[in-house]
Amino acid sequence: MPGIGIIGGSGLYKIEGIKDVKEVAIDTPFGAPSDKYIIGSLGGKEVVFLPRHGVGHRISPSQINYRANIYGMKKLGVERLISLTACGSLKQDLKPQDFVVVDQFVDRTNQARRTTFFEDGVVAHIMFAHPICKELSEMLYQAGSDLKLKMHKGGTYINMEGPAFSTLAESKLYRSWGMDVIGMTNMPEARLSREAEICYSTLACVTDFDCWHPEHESVTIEMVIKNLSKNVDNAKKILSELIRNIPAARSCSCVDALKYAIITDRNSIPVSTKKKLDIIIGKYIS
Repeated sequence: MPGIGIIGGSGLYKIEGIKDVKEVAIDTPFGAPSDKYIIGSLGGKEVVFLPRHGVGHRISPSQINYRANIYGMKKLGVERLISLTACGSLKQDLKPQDFVVVDQFVDRTNQARRTTFFEDGVVAHIMFAHPICKELSEMLYQAGSDLKLKMHKGGTYINMEGPAFSTLAESKLYRSWGMDVIGMTNMPEARLSREAEICYSTLACVTDFDCWHPEHESVTIEMVIKNLSKNVDNAKKILSELIRNIPAARSCSCVDALKYAIITDRNSIPVSTKKKLDIIIGKYIS
């Protein structure tokens, strides 16, 4: 089964170079994922690709079914998940067309996105101080560095609600907090991936300076897509380099993130919930 998953954001709805492609529709207990999963071979290894917003960019950040997307990846055997995402820069030295390998998140969403699998009679408290898989992010950063691309190691991604871009006051506030980049989607994915014991890492493609920069006082989707399009080819090169060199075995703590996290008495978990979450918690409650 494929062990590597890729989620593509704005401007990245498919990845050229994937061979032996097949499309798979997945049913999940949490509803429908964003689109069909693309399974194929890239860099000599099997991968799964999913366009986060659906082909044609049909789904707003607030309406993405994050649980279904991650559940589908887990069901397909994904153990490592790389998120490609467009982001705005909140720092002068993070320039459009640069890449940031994010290592922290701050959540500023406000529309009650569903960001846990654990409800309906089962409670788990995962460790989330370090929300990105260090092992995977190191390999991701190294892959870009080996290609001599402009990479930044580490940074805090503030997850805003969207779909509107920031007000000037918000942009200045986030800068005053020391945030590095701003986006609309990655925090829910990171949290759910940890619950599913999937390694998760973000490759953030800087597309703009948000609206704080005196020379870039407004952000337009044309600007975002123009810069992202220039980065897409390089992002694909980074992925190919990473996937070609990634080891088969994982040696990080993501592997058993749920080992001590489930606090509900096993006999108290409803049978229906056990069945729904079997691929996630089955090994701990059998």
